[in-house]
Amino acid sequence: MEKTVSLDIKSATMLGILAAVWGGSFFFAEIALREVPPMTIALHRVFWALPVLALIVIIKRYTIPRSPKILGAYLVMGALNNAIPFSLIFWGQTQIDSGLASILNATTAMFAAVIAGLLLKDEPLTRNKIVGAALGLAGVAFIMGPTALRSFNPSNLAQLAILGATLSYAFAGVWGKTTLSGQPPLMNALGMVAGSSLLMIPIVLLTDGVPSFDLSKTVWSALLGLSILSTVLAYILYFAILRRAGAANLLLVTLLIPPFAVSLGVVFLGERMGVEAWIGFIVIAVGFAVTDGRLFQFRQG
Repeated sequence: MEKTVSLDIKSATMLGILAAVWGGSFFFAEIALREVPPMTIALHRVFWALPVLALIVIIKRYTIPRSPKILGAYLVMGALNNAIPFSLIFWGQTQIDSGLASILNATTAMFAAVIAGLLLKDEPLTRNKIVGAALGLAGVAFIMGPTALRSFNPSNLAQLAILGATLSYAFAGVWGKTTLSGQPPLMNALGMVAGSSLLMIPIVLLTDGVPSFDLSKTVWSALLGLSILSTVLAYILYFAILRRAGAANLLLVTLLIPPFAVSLGVVFLGERMGVEAWIGFIVIAVGFAVTDGRLFQFRQG
């Protein structure tokens, strides 16, 4: 396990901002869904981020790779880390509230740990990872309730769609580590959004038709918030925190996202989270603590 670096004030502040902009993505999507279909929202999110990330890469004078192998890896990464999960999450939000979607999304770290343990030799599948993932599933099961086993409705399917997104993120982590670890992080971010844009354009044209630009100012603000804040700024913060505080501390953002998303949903969208959602989140949080392992290090210390 990675030795945990202490989280200083600057890193903690950056972590809080990252949680806010990622938590805000669920809020922005809820606004955008008033006028834009889910997959078109996913396209907007990556498409408008592309020129901004390209400008940053040019300013930093990174060399853009031309190897077909790396470009192909970006295409796969774009599918696994952007196109598939964004589309699933945004569709899920047509059936369930943004706060609940963010809580289900909090299982990402646990499932990622298990997938990495199964597929990567240098990240073995430990007892903590298995127990943590089991607790994560228990939290999800509590949220969905026993009726999910007896009947199937769009809400159940939406919750499963969010879980599908978390699994896609998990496989993206393994793919990125095995194929793109030698590339600069921001170059990977650019390649990823370029790949997902290339994938989403024909899909959106086939399913939703040509995107309409005749949208309200509120929806345009939400789409730009998704793209510039929840994507470009989020990637910059993500890699900065990773460099300053390490991956173990960065994973803490998983538990910080739902409070921001729920708060925005309650204050601005009139959403209300049921008791079962909060209990499920607590179980998921315990699962994260078990997976992370620091809780037990603290007790042993």
